[in-house]
Amino acid sequence: MSGDYGTKAVPSYVAAEAETSPLPKITVQDPPQPSSTKGLSDLPMRLVYRTAAVVTVIAAVGVVTAAVVLTRNDGEAAAAAPAPKTDPVTTLSSPTPAATSAAPSPSPSPSVSAVSTAMTDALDDPRIPELPDGQEKLRKFAGKSAKTRGSVKDERSGVSFPRFAGDWDLASASPFASRQELPKVKGSAYRGMLVSCPVPIEVQEDLKDTAFLAARWTLNHHPAGATIKWTSADYTTIDDRPAWVLGYEVNYTIKGDKRKSTAAMALVDVPDSKPALVLITVPDTQKKSYRDINTVMGEIKVL
Repeated sequence: MSGDYGTKAVPSYVAAEAETSPLPKITVQDPPQPSSTKGLSDLPMRLVYRTAAVVTVIAAVGVVTAAVVLTRNDGEAAAAAPAPKTDPVTTLSSPTPAATSAAPSPSPSPSVSAVSTAMTDALDDPRIPELPDGQEKLRKFAGKSAKTRGSVKDERSGVSFPRFAGDWDLASASPFASRQELPKVKGSAYRGMLVSCPVPIEVQEDLKDTAFLAARWTLNHHPAGATIKWTSADYTTIDDRPAWVLGYEVNYTIKGDKRKSTAAMALVDVPDSKPALVLITVPDTQKKSYRDINTVMGEIKVL
């Protein structure tokens, strides 16, 4: 489930002479023993991301300061030098290029990475726990899957997957690229849906982080106050493309009753585009469609 980030060096030579004097006696002491054996891998992910964000800010301030000092020195040198004499030049009728400044402008200051900021915010979100470290495949649900009627080819996202018949109907896609829905449930404004789109959040350097943020985003399409409980996390390939398939339960309350939905999301690293997101979520009031989750996740293709 999208910018483009010189002064000439003048060599200088310094000669120094010193009188010869006896060398002092140097005593080398044994280095102190480390006080702890903990490594980076022992730190919690929340602390790692916060530390990375602070280091990025410090680096950004250093780069901006260096750029301002260099620019100021170049400007003073250019002002001291006399302007060269030039001969008159006949200007042709073609448009003249815009004049450029002799002093280079400082590079844009690197801002705090959207990667670290987004992940830090997500890891602080009590609605969603960190992804488990181990690999676990999506469970196989009981029951019989709905019949299919060909496939949905989502050209915008770069994937295809089953189009269901029976209880499932095609619906207005917005804000997604495609959408199928189960019938309305009496007494509830929430029903099962199957959607796809290019991942609608900032793409991270690590596909796992992007999948984590995408799963958090899917809470926007569940009842208010919903929380996630992971049931599986599988790093795999779909048509030889890297992909994460996440299984989870979404817990929420409707009219004072505690309810839950069972969901699965695939994030596929499709070529030349943002990763494709395919999400299916089915509430417990329509649990007979749980098996459709396996059908969708098992038949995604890259276009």
